[in-house]
Amino acid sequence: MTPAPPTAADSPPPIADISQEVSVSGIHNRLFFRLFQVSNTLDRQTVRELGITSVQWAVLGALSRPQAAQGMSFTELADYLMVSRQNLYGVLKRLEREAHLTRLLDQQDRRVKKVILTPRGRKLWDRLQPKIYEFYRQAMASFQLDDTVSLVHYLNSLNKGITAVNLGATPETTDSSATGTN
Repeated sequence: MTPAPPTAADSPPPIADISQEVSVSGIHNRLFFRLFQVSNTLDRQTVRELGITSVQWAVLGALSRPQAAQGMSFTELADYLMVSRQNLYGVLKRLEREAHLTRLLDQQDRRVKKVILTPRGRKLWDRLQPKIYEFYRQAMASFQLDDTVSLVHYLNSLNKGITAVNLGATPETTDSSATGTN
């Protein structure tokens, strides 16, 4: 039996393609690093300027929406905010300790607890609104409206792309040095 002749898929990519891929990869690296930096800057500035963390801000904002007036389950809130249950748990405990939210048994499903803003939490959220809008205004001062709309669109597209990433089990991701385990 004679082996099949090599196909284009078997051939290495042309040098120009590799060079372009490395260049694009560098831009991607810079973009993801900038997103990381922006996230850290947001965290630092929200604590400094608003007195709450960005995750607390997001939780209070999510629970203040009219559609969350009856509360949200822990899972619904974690899914809405796109955070892990572990990250959300500590934030909820602190906000609950400060009496900004409470957890109540769901009347339809007694196994589920709903997270709901307390009157004190609503008052905090309402008191923060002028500062939050000023925060937005100052942070976005160099953006035109069209720039902002485009940025939201691109971030939504990027988020969808990140969510769709599936690298599978590779030696790099299963290696103990990559997971932080020994």
